[in-house]
Amino acid sequence: MPIYEYECRECGYIFEKMVPLSDLHQTPACPDCASRNTRKKLSTFATRTDRPAAGSSCSTGSTGSRGRFA
Repeated sequence: MPIYEYECRECGYIFEKMVPLSDLHQTPACPDCASRNTRKKLSTFATRTDRPAAGSSCSTGSTGSRGRFA
């Protein structure tokens, strides 16, 4: 079940909700003010690995020596 991030257009509250695929068309109520005027936010994700990327000479993975993404 995917987790989506929503923002309430009434009070600005940002929240996450696990949504079954069968309920994707429904708009969840804001847990702060109960408004149904919410919108799905565009979320991103990052992954971290202990193995260096293929062809990379960096021993700290894809984030480089300063912890930033390359």
